[in-house]
Amino acid sequence: MDAAEYCRAIETYLCRKNDGHVIRVVGPSFEIVSRWAKQGVPIKVAYAGIDRHFERYYRKGPRRRPVKIDFCEADVLDVFDEWRRAVGIGPHSAIVNQSAIPESAIPTQSAVRNPQSATGRSLPAHLERVVLRLSSARASGALGEAFDALIDRVAVELDAARSSAAGLRGESRRALVERLADADADLLRAARALLDEPARAALAREADEELAAFRAAMAADAYARTREAAIDRLVRERFGLPVIQY
Repeated sequence: MDAAEYCRAIETYLCRKNDGHVIRVVGPSFEIVSRWAKQGVPIKVAYAGIDRHFERYYRKGPRRRPVKIDFCEADVLDVFDEWRRAVGIGPHSAIVNQSAIPESAIPTQSAVRNPQSATGRSLPAHLERVVLRLSSARASGALGEAFDALIDRVAVELDAARSSAAGLRGESRRALVERLADADADLLRAARALLDEPARAALAREADEELAAFRAAMAADAYARTREAAIDRLVRERFGLPVIQY
């Protein structure tokens, strides 16, 4: 999309979120949304940021007035940040005006390498969330019986993490983190195996669309790795799967 088309798509989406009330993306609002396009924010990532803002708005009680796109910017940049960490795109990987990106929207290199630890969640808390998400996905019918053993495996690791009041340390902790990374890879392989060829092709096309603004600046091998990470993220989204690795 060019900037104008991108802005029209955002305006249409915002209209739907505002129950049909039209809020034009013009003037300063157009500049904000155009900057998202230039930064390479995928349109679906922008939609997810808008959704996040509206979810928080609804929690405050009955709506009083339509939401302008300007109020969604922080959430859009937050989701963009999360997306870049998930697919492994660092702060210097895109063809964008870096000075236009707020510091808070640029992930640190440690966060890019280990997106889950960037949340600050403790290892036991992380495992509790993983077990809950996997159990929820299984209850929804999205996962087959093949995932039962994997869920039980993560539950065992959760018990190991809880075994010491002070938490695991040193080699024991490193070994657990490595086992979680292996479990995460197994999870994605099992989830991908549930997809038929048309579904796999559709996810690959969606990944290419998300990464279109970054492709020219990336070496072929780096793009291939990032594309696989983007497909993995879409697979997780499709089945409601957590990130098991820590």
